[in-house]
Amino acid sequence: MTGRVVEIRMPKFPECWDTCGNCRTEDVFVQSVLVRSGESIGFDEPLIVLETGKTAMDIPSPHKGTIVEVKIDEGDLIDEGDLIALVEIG
Repeated sequence: MTGRVVEIRMPKFPECWDTCGNCRTEDVFVQSVLVRSGESIGFDEPLIVLETGKTAMDIPSPHKGTIVEVKIDEGDLIDEGDLIALVEIG
């Protein structure tokens, strides 16, 4: 590896989920994993799709680089701060 490996973690849920809550009435889980180890990703490219029971939401990459390891699977429950993947940047 020539670059630096960084963690991509689940970001803070949207504020509207706390104030309204209509779309987050159940557990949040990973509906789809859109990346695989060894794959190049761009900044803001979707990594996973979350499902809340009433809505689906893409989680984008905060970095451009190469996926080193995906740490979650489809169907996993996920919460703020959970590790999604390791990515090599630079």
